[in-house]
Amino acid sequence: MNEQDGLWRDKPREECGVFGVFGHPEASSLAYYGLHALQHRGQESAGICTAGPDNFHYYRGMGLVKEVFNSENLRSLQGTSAISHVRYSTAGESHLKNAQPLVFKYREGDLAIATNGNLVNAAEIRKKLERQGSIFQTTSDTEVVAHLIARSRHDSIVDAVKEALNEVTGAYAFLILTKDKLIAALDPDGLRPFVLGRLGDAYLFASETCAFDAVGGTYIQDLEPGEIVVMDHTGMHVEQSVPRKPKSTCAMEYIYFARPDSDINAINIHAARKRMGKQLAVEAAVEADLVTGVPDSSISAAIGFAEATGIPYELGLIKNRYTGRTFIQPSQELREQGVKMKLSAVRKVVEGKRVVMIDDSIVRGTTSLRIVNLLREAGAVEVHVRISSPPFQNPCFYGIDTPDRKDLIAAQKSTEEIRKAINADSLYFLSKEGLLSSIGQGEAGGYCTACFDNKYPTSLHGEGREPGSFPSKSSSLESDGTEQYKGKARAEEQDKETAGCGIGV
Repeated sequence: MNEQDGLWRDKPREECGVFGVFGHPEASSLAYYGLHALQHRGQESAGICTAGPDNFHYYRGMGLVKEVFNSENLRSLQGTSAISHVRYSTAGESHLKNAQPLVFKYREGDLAIATNGNLVNAAEIRKKLERQGSIFQTTSDTEVVAHLIARSRHDSIVDAVKEALNEVTGAYAFLILTKDKLIAALDPDGLRPFVLGRLGDAYLFASETCAFDAVGGTYIQDLEPGEIVVMDHTGMHVEQSVPRKPKSTCAMEYIYFARPDSDINAINIHAARKRMGKQLAVEAAVEADLVTGVPDSSISAAIGFAEATGIPYELGLIKNRYTGRTFIQPSQELREQGVKMKLSAVRKVVEGKRVVMIDDSIVRGTTSLRIVNLLREAGAVEVHVRISSPPFQNPCFYGIDTPDRKDLIAAQKSTEEIRKAINADSLYFLSKEGLLSSIGQGEAGGYCTACFDNKYPTSLHGEGREPGSFPSKSSSLESDGTEQYKGKARAEEQDKETAGCGIGV
């Protein structure tokens, strides 16, 4: 890990983004631009697979979308249908073999799969399949589903997919491509965002609506929990693949992951974040001279806080978007210098001022300390930190890269202890009730807030679909329970640091 990566491990990280096209002569070009719009969801690898009249064509590579694809390899991706994928790096070494879409030989021909999410029972299913003779080429959950599809006795690919989905538990937004079909499927809890759109006579699928805007498409609807949408030459067919549960969309999508110009469940992300900032002002106003947000995801909340309090909003922190990667093993001194390469405090703005610093979350606390100190070094006389989400106390098992609980500062310390640890004059986290009221109901229903309240919508051990919980920090079972889980549902944790779309801690 280079120092720039390490500096921002204090944020949870989304693992993947997917984009699909059905029925367009320039499917690969649309996929390319769609992936560009979803680049924030994955920056390690990118891939596109197209289906032509006779063959699949695919290209995958390590790096940003613009680094992986060029005019030559895009021209080779012939076909009127495409699925594509971007993936975030995790803590371990990366491998091209885990980049998606994954392409497999199937008895009816080629099959390509891309997904966003994480299956909590993938390890158990993998072991069962290996005992039955399956040989795995990657460490990805996606390949587990491919094997389930391949072993199905159903003649229909759609029925085989439905059978496979009824065996898995967790979060997923799947795109599956065959020579004549594009299949999209969302998990029964609706944990990950997944939207359907249109461009002329072509249909589009994406992790976020911003990808539709990038290609000139229009939004139709969000996929419903447990829904499977099949595109073929006869049109669009919508079925229920698994029993639907109350929607539990990941709250962190609204807080941090999604682009501000995206809508999830008909709720605009920028507007929701502004409401979070306004609610913070209701719950924890403070006398100050200016408000600033930590770029980029906290800007909307900071604007909302400023509007509600009447305190001027200023660009007190600037992000350097052109910081190059380095490959040295930095000393602590260089790590501290590294944050100044990535982020700068504007001295002429903050010097001599009482500053309210708005951020979307605190995970480890290390970056918060560095940013507070940046403001103080630039002359801020007070730094009051306001967080537009509740304390992040529990790890995610649904496709978000988060640390173990022992590394989550809010799981180990009180708010006052965190305040001292990050060197702030005051600290306040938005209440869970304030968060949910700020997001609003829209067309959604409910939200997954397990990282805040330890109420998981599924079993964490892959045994059925009943809600689960993680041993609390006050429980005498914490150590043993944590290790037992790691040995079971997360048996492949170290391997998954090189895989796609799974938690890598």
